[in-house]
Amino acid sequence: MPSDHDVTTCDSCGSRIRWTVTAAGKRLAVDADPAEDGNTAVYRDGTGRLRSRGLSSERPTLEHAEWLAKPHVATCARPRPPRSSVPRQRTGVRAPHWQGWPR
Repeated sequence: MPSDHDVTTCDSCGSRIRWTVTAAGKRLAVDADPAEDGNTAVYRDGTGRLRSRGLSSERPTLEHAEWLAKPHVATCARPRPPRSSVPRQRTGVRAPHWQGWPR
């Protein structure tokens, strides 16, 4: 069981989360407590930073000191509202660059 020193709370729902960094360098919030049905492997690298990776067909099991977690976006009680599918209204006309505008 990981220690609680890096646990914070979600701004939307107040749940306990941990921030990790993926292999692509993106930040990913995971639930603070391990989950047996999780799909994300979390581990602490040599510098002490929490790292995460998705379980894949190439690496389907936990390795070394990894533990299973769920991405918080999947369990957040107050998810972000979906983006609107209605295109925004545009006003005005912009001259094409090939007309040499502005003069």
